Amino acid sequence: MVVAYVILVLYVLSMVAITIYSKNRTRSVNDFLMAGKKGLNGWMSAFAYGTTYFSAVIFIGYAGKFGQSYQLAATWIGIGNAFIGSLLAWKVLAKRTKVMTHRLDTKTMPEFFEKRYESTKLKIFSAILIFVFLIPYSVSVYNGLSNLFEMVFGIPGWAIMLILAGITALYLFFGGYFATALSDFVQGIIMLIGVVLMVLFFLKSEYVNWDISTLRWFTFSSEKTGLFGDTVSLISLIFLTSFGVWALPQTIHKYHTVRDDKAINQGMIVSTVFALIIGFGAYFTGGLSQLDGFSQSLTNVGSDDVIPTMLKLLGQPWLLGIIAVLILSASMSTLSSVSLSSASVVAIDLYKGKINKNASDKKVNTIMRVLCLIFVAISVILAILNDIYHISAIAYLMGLSWGVLAGCFLGPYVLGLVWKRTTRTATWVSIITSLVMTVVLIIVFGYAKLDFNGPFELAIQNGINSSPLIGSICMCLSIILTFIVSLCTKAPSKETIQKAFENKE
Repeated sequence: MVVAYVILVLYVLSMVAITIYSKNRTRSVNDFLMAGKKGLNGWMSAFAYGTTYFSAVIFIGYAGKFGQSYQLAATWIGIGNAFIGSLLAWKVLAKRTKVMTHRLDTKTMPEFFEKRYESTKLKIFSAILIFVFLIPYSVSVYNGLSNLFEMVFGIPGWAIMLILAGITALYLFFGGYFATALSDFVQGIIMLIGVVLMVLFFLKSEYVNWDISTLRWFTFSSEKTGLFGDTVSLISLIFLTSFGVWALPQTIHKYHTVRDDKAINQGMIVSTVFALIIGFGAYFTGGLSQLDGFSQSLTNVGSDDVIPTMLKLLGQPWLLGIIAVLILSASMSTLSSVSLSSASVVAIDLYKGKINKNASDKKVNTIMRVLCLIFVAISVILAILNDIYHISAIAYLMGLSWGVLAGCFLGPYVLGLVWKRTTRTATWVSIITSLVMTVVLIIVFGYAKLDFNGPFELAIQNGINSSPLIGSICMCLSIILTFIVSLCTKAPSKETIQKAFENKE
């Protein structure tokens, strides 16, 4: 166990070193949010994208729960993430986002909505949504990490969450996006090495011994998981986690900062390979939980504790250290990106955009740094409360956050990039409909089987399997409604269309 602690300490020291190295490179808002005028190369952009995409949630919440439900069929989620959430997303969105946001002079998604659809109200409302609904995602990341450290290292969950929050806040406050991207590159390398080692050691362990012939790759268990059963549940998971990132502000931000066309092509390939290794490896490991050797030891273990328990059974302290740092790396990179996205929409879109339009660049930069700290503090407090009351709902919180934001923004953002006819009214319809449908579907799917005389935790557990389906329904509605309503409403002005689509670089 000493080896594991040594690896952990070395990792923390490397993050501190990155903070010190990058603290003098963030003098302006552009430096803090966009990593300077030149942007990032393809490798750094790809690793920033991949480490933001995958967090502790995939290793602790998703891989454990859905590996138990679908065995090795869960690996199709990781494959979908690689080819739809990375390769296709970069192919369709990266260059278009880079070019259009440069033409419109926007730094955030709410700013994009304001200038693309000529609506300040739309900017303000979307900024509020982003800040509010990224908090559950951040909470789920903290909880996922605390589960691992509490089980494997014996460190109380609240303590590791506070330490993690402190380190994240440190390099975010002083280094901004450059520090985040640099740490993401280091963390991405750790994640790749860790996942490969994790899979290899599980396969050669006495619990597996290279024999996975009894596990299913294409058929699912007969147990019902939600209203429509396993097949629809798995498809909705693939859809949510693969297409959801097409409209999440923390992943879209990576396209803003990529340097040029060469970097975009490079980033597309590297991010796809990265996602394939991480996604496949995580869900493959989760699927191994259904082998007899592991399943007997997981009988009374909650879904959020499946992977930590399996790791502990291997009995390799140095490997535990690497995997702990792997999951810590995934968590910190995601938390920093989420915090930066949330802080930027409040500082730029709400404060400078509405409250104080004449605010200096220095003042906005300071406010954005402080808001990063506030977002981290809110998230960790809610995560600790969630841990105290033992609501085992990491997958639910993740699904809720992704589903709501992607449901609101998928149609307006993607169609707004590729189709001149997309309208402001259609954007409002997509956002409002998604919010209303989320509430309705949570009541129908999440609480339909609830015994109202039972504990509150039961309500959450009933909703865990349905949250990806809820998000998927809202995302499909967003595309359909945005398209139909755009055809039936007044087109954007010629000036807006010319500026967004036809300006010469």
